[in-house]
Amino acid sequence: MLGLNLVAAETDAEARRLFTSTEQQFLALRTGRPGRMPPPVDDMAERYAAAGMDLTRDGPLSRAVVGAPATVRAGLQAFVDAHRPDEVIVTSQVFDFEKRARSFEILAEVGAELGSEASA
Repeated sequence: MLGLNLVAAETDAEARRLFTSTEQQFLALRTGRPGRMPPPVDDMAERYAAAGMDLTRDGPLSRAVVGAPATVRAGLQAFVDAHRPDEVIVTSQVFDFEKRARSFEILAEVGAELGSEASA
């Protein structure tokens, strides 16, 4: 079983914005200031620059799957193709509960599509 950070939304832009909550949490951990999940922000690049790091390029978030359904589908398929896990456990750290639930709904829809293709 392999783990994967994933945030899905109706658009790539919305998913990237929602993902900033996860990015902020990881940045806070890496800089020794852990805390509660923060709301999304529009200035993550500035926050990374101020801390002297970019976790989406170099760190544990670099393999996260973030996007609209088509993007999530492609990212999840690439992850499975590359690693061939028996199972994938997914976390979706989204600040807003309804949007987090929607992220998991999109994942379920994409997973069902991929599962039906695999059995065909």
